[in-house]
Amino acid sequence: MNTTTDTYDIIKGLISLLTKANAHASFDDAIKNIPFVDLGKKPDNLPYSIWQLTEHIRFTQKDILDFSTNKNYKEHKWPDDYWIKEAAPANEETWKKSIASIKKDLKEFIELLKDKAAELTKPFEHGSGQTLLREALLIADHTSYHTGEIILLRRLMSNWKH
Repeated sequence: MNTTTDTYDIIKGLISLLTKANAHASFDDAIKNIPFVDLGKKPDNLPYSIWQLTEHIRFTQKDILDFSTNKNYKEHKWPDDYWIKEAAPANEETWKKSIASIKKDLKEFIELLKDKAAELTKPFEHGSGQTLLREALLIADHTSYHTGEIILLRRLMSNWKH
């Protein structure tokens, strides 16, 4: 068994999981060509909009990145800090900034994976057993779950064409 090769293969697999459409649509696919007017809609009395889901993904991913890189990490209050109240973005620029932030933070997390490959399973000193591998899987799992919800909302609004 070649540990270096195995670690490289794990990192490669994690990056694919975080960035591509494997067994489901990617986040990028799910948000492509959404009419701005639909971002704040809550069809069928659902408790959240596409905007709220997107901001939840952004905030949570940033929180995981911060936890993974900051020994002085300060825990946020659940659920208040993780879910915004506004159903819709203020304007299209706000929407674009949110998406850009998600992409930037994901890229930064992927760079962290590449840099800390040898420490994938080493528990963080400031955590309670969490590892970089666990945090990568958490981002992938969390984002894919809410990506599915975004697609469901788009289907309910008849604007999903995939």
